[in-house]
Order: sequence, then C-alpha cells, then structure tokens
Amino acid sequence: MFEKVLIANRGEIALRILRACREIGVATVAVHSTADAEAMHVRLADESVCIGPPPAAESYLNIPRLMAACEITGADAVHPGYGFLSENARFAEILETHDITFIGPTSEHIRIMGDKIEAKATAKRLGIPVVPGSDGAVTNEKQAAAVAKEMGYPVLIKAAAGGGGRGMKVAHRPEDLDIALKTARAEAKAAFGDDSVYIEKYLAKPRHIEVQVFGDGKGNAIHLGERDCSLQRRHQKVWEEAPSPGLNVEERKRIGAVVADAMRKLKYRGAGTVEFLYEDGQFFFIEMNTRLQVEHPVTEMITGLDLVIEQIRIAAGASLSLKQEDVTFAGHAIECRINAEHPRTFRPSPGMITYWHPPGGLGVRVDSGAYQGYRIPPNYDSLIGKLIVHGKNRNEALMRLRRCLSEFVIDGIDTTIPLFKDLVKESDIANGAYDIHWLENYLKASEQKP
Repeated sequence: MFEKVLIANRGEIALRILRACREIGVATVAVHSTADAEAMHVRLADESVCIGPPPAAESYLNIPRLMAACEITGADAVHPGYGFLSENARFAEILETHDITFIGPTSEHIRIMGDKIEAKATAKRLGIPVVPGSDGAVTNEKQAAAVAKEMGYPVLIKAAAGGGGRGMKVAHRPEDLDIALKTARAEAKAAFGDDSVYIEKYLAKPRHIEVQVFGDGKGNAIHLGERDCSLQRRHQKVWEEAPSPGLNVEERKRIGAVVADAMRKLKYRGAGTVEFLYEDGQFFFIEMNTRLQVEHPVTEMITGLDLVIEQIRIAAGASLSLKQEDVTFAGHAIECRINAEHPRTFRPSPGMITYWHPPGGLGVRVDSGAYQGYRIPPNYDSLIGKLIVHGKNRNEALMRLRRCLSEFVIDGIDTTIPLFKDLVKESDIANGAYDIHWLENYLKASEQKP
C-alpha cells in the first residue's frame, strides 16, 4: 500500500479522496491555489502545498508544480479525482517516469478513450454497440453531407477530443449542416486545441445510461450496475440515479455483461464509466470516462462498495476485491448536484456562505467541502456539494429526497436547491418518464410562465 497520496484536485472530491485515504491509514497531501487556502481538504490533510495563483492553468493544471509538490512531500502516488488532469495521459506518463503511481488507468487507455473517434472504434472492436455514424473524422462539408445523407437527418456533430457538451452541434436539416460543422469545429479548437469532429445519428428521445466498471489490469473486470444521468442542462448532468427507472432486469444484466467482458479484453485498470444513449431497447456507446465520476456515490449507496478505496487498492497492485457474482444491489439512490448558481438563470453565484445547514438522517449523504463562513471563489466549477439519498425503493428515495431538500439551508449565495424542490413535484420525475431533453424543455416552459 502507498505511504502518502497527493490529491491533485480541490473541492468535494478532494475531501472525498482524503477521507478514503484516512480510512485505510494512508497519509495525504493537499495541493491548493491561493484561492483555496481555506478549503476544507486543505485544513484536514496531513500536509498541504500551495501550487500557484487562482487560474487553473497556473495551479491545478500546472504539471511541473504538481511534480514539485510530489518531490517536496515524498508522495508516492497521485489521485487526480475528476476534471483537471484526471484524463491527461501525459500527466500519467510523467508520474510513471518519476516512479510515482497514477491512481487511475494506464496512460494508453486514457489516450485511447480520450479520443472519441478512437474510443468508438475500440468499443466496436470489443463488442460494445455504437451509435451509427462516420468511421472517423470528417474533414470537409462535402464529406459531412455524404455521411449525413446516408444515415438521415437529424445528425450530431461532435468534437473528437473533450466532452461536457463543448464542440457538439445538431443539424436538423441539410441546410443546417454547414454552420453546425463550422461552429462545432471552432468550439472544439478553442476548448481542446483540436478541431477534429465526427458525425453520429441524432437520437430523438434517448436516455443517458452509464455503466460503472472496475478492472485490475490483470484481465479481471466487473460492472457495478448502471446509473441514469438523463436529466441534463446543456449536456451537463444535474440529477443522477441508480438503478435506472427506464431499464428492466434483463436489459440491465445484458449491458452490464457486455461492458464487463469488453473491459476484461482490454485489461482495463481501475475505475471507468462506459456511457450510452438508450432508446427503444437499444444501447449505443457514446464515450468512456477513464476516471471516477462526480456521480459515483449513487453506485456506492446501492452496492456498499467504496469506489475510491478500491481505486487505491488496485493502483497499489492488488487484484479486484470481489467477483461479479459477489456484487449485490440494494435499493435505490438519487444524487442532486448542488451548484452555486441561480436556480433558473444558472448565473454563477460565488461569495461567502453565511449559513450552512445540511440535511441528515437514515440513508442521507452530503458530499461537500463547503462550510459556514467559506468563501466560494469565482475561478472554478460551480459545484459545491452533492446530496445523495438512498431508499428501499425509488419511491422511498424520492420521498427522502423531498424531505432533505426542505432541510438543506445555504444562505449568502444562490444555489440550485429550489430547482430540485420543483423537480421532485413533477409527475414525469415521479414516474421516471424523462429523457435527455426533458430538463431543457421543462426549463424553457418555465420561462414562458407568467
């Protein structure tokens, strides 16, 4: 096992990793920008190192400064969390050359799955169903028009590198294709430094289903069930739950088995998430995230498995702690992402939290690094916490969530809590009858109300 883990992240995920390390007796190093000097994970870590000013490029994304922090503290492993450098193959390689373990997949797997075109080809080769589309990048409008005509409109143009909805545009008709192609390329270039794009069939009303996987790099791999992440705004997940209210037992077992088998063939190491669009009983691969997900707690709640501890164990050379037949699922879990944003305009709301009262009770978990008196900096993602509830069934989880949202008080800033209070009252949410467009349509309809 490692002696000391440097946590190359901030906020709630940094605190989550710190707690896991503490529970297995591993010392921790927190790195932070000057804006995060008073962050909770910095206060609780065994050691802390300031790695630069607030801009992420000068701190959390600055590899030389992170390497210096490892050298100063003697850290023998780095956990990247999610975001920042968590899917940066070059960072993983640099750590390896300095005999420091990257707690995650191999740099090769990060690189393969980080290129959406290569990832799709790999998934297809491994037996994972994929969305119909171009075999590779499209380089001009003529080629794009031919591909789109063959598969039929509407089509989705996507950046080959990156994610989060950037470099993604829909062309509903042939006359929309040129501007969609140019816009997607420009966004991809600005966000990822790569303007390569490819085309996929645009599905009308799919659900976003993702399967949590774990491999030990030795040919052993399991799945931990699926999560439904269909409630999204601008391709950003807002609400996640497990299991999906849109799948039946047979579909759940089928896609889980397909994905686990693919990870065995790939000899994948660590945690990963294979993401699908699901429509009319069919699954279509869209991407694989080679890291821990923001929404991993809902999987932990229904399986009882600590995903971060399992990540650390595997990175230290251990085999998987359980086989597929040992994985059991109990009850239903829902996660709401609490952002420092206006609940309707989604305008960021940095500033000081003047009052903080999280909910509690049976089956309730709040993952957050926030506290009363904490000042949320304007420099980073607006996620300040996650409210996760668990119940014996989905109805119990929804009732528990409604109760918790009424107890959760955060003053001094705007948050998305009022939005979730409204959502739990909606019949479509109660019935699980939603797709990836539902929330956008709901918000548009809400704007039009007097």
